[in-house]
Amino acid sequence: MPSDDAARTRWKSSGRLPFGPVLVGGAIAVVLACLAGVALGSVNIPVTDVWATLRYQILGFGAVPDALHAMIVWQLRVPRVLAAVLVGAALSVAGAVLQGMVRNPLADPFVLGVSSGASLAAVAVMSSVSALWIRNLGVPVAAFLGAIGALLLVLVFAHHQGRFTGPRIVLAGVAVGQVAAAGTSLIQLRSEPAEIRGILFWMMGSVAGAELGALAVPAVLAVACLGWLLVQGRNLNALSMGDDDAVALGIDVNRLRIQLIVIVAVLTGLAVSVAGGVGFVGLIIPHIARFAAGSDYRRLLPVTAALGAAFLVLIDLAARAIDPPDEYPLTIFTAALGGPFFLWLLQRSRSGGAV
Repeated sequence: MPSDDAARTRWKSSGRLPFGPVLVGGAIAVVLACLAGVALGSVNIPVTDVWATLRYQILGFGAVPDALHAMIVWQLRVPRVLAAVLVGAALSVAGAVLQGMVRNPLADPFVLGVSSGASLAAVAVMSSVSALWIRNLGVPVAAFLGAIGALLLVLVFAHHQGRFTGPRIVLAGVAVGQVAAAGTSLIQLRSEPAEIRGILFWMMGSVAGAELGALAVPAVLAVACLGWLLVQGRNLNALSMGDDDAVALGIDVNRLRIQLIVIVAVLTGLAVSVAGGVGFVGLIIPHIARFAAGSDYRRLLPVTAALGAAFLVLIDLAARAIDPPDEYPLTIFTAALGGPFFLWLLQRSRSGGAV
């Protein structure tokens, strides 16, 4: 692995594309992906029926052309598409923040064990609580606490002689993730047979069964976190260049890092509470966004959120359209893309290339 100073400059792109067109392109990608996610599936629905249903449900006028199509669009596909938008954006932004905070291009909530910690806590609540209202409240809280606990453990073990080193961060994340995964497996073995399939499917990521009402609070939290991060864009830029540079600019590095830990935990926790453990989204998307928008976090974060949202909507579409009426967990597809991408990043960093 290269030194921190070398890696600091190698994995950042200059972002040669104008920010305005890139952001507009990202927004268009989200709209088109959402439209495809609502219209396509085991039952393909004409775009005219999709628009008619959305107009009727949101604006309250016009006629719904087909009752069955309206039910599929509004009750089944719109909630899961919005859930994919929320989870994709949250994980992508969390990955971008982690990569800057620990100055490692391989960092993301899944690789560093943050998602595994959130999943462990959430599954523990799901398997031990039968009351539905307690589950609905306890799973998001548990996911947040599990995420922040896992991230703190990673940072404690990765901290060496006053700084974070790339290999220690990755190794600590893998270790914490494996311990959390082992705990989750133990809970599965102690669960009722009827619960195991649901827990396993949820652990590997799925937005099936998403409900509009349950997305309101996570959406508000995600927007609030993104807004706060945009306000802190200058400080994030300085921190990503190194603690010494940040201190020279008058930034309280320890306080900022604690705040970022909480933000990453909130984003990861809400993503896990909505869709379970979805891997590698926070690894892939920030690099793509950084190539297009550059490394300035005031530009990087909105583009990352948009691309992450579009990406996961398309992944969910593939998961349910590849073998209808069956559908597959999201992580099967994200890992198939993220694993080779991770190895490519590792090889690039070892060979001294720019990531």
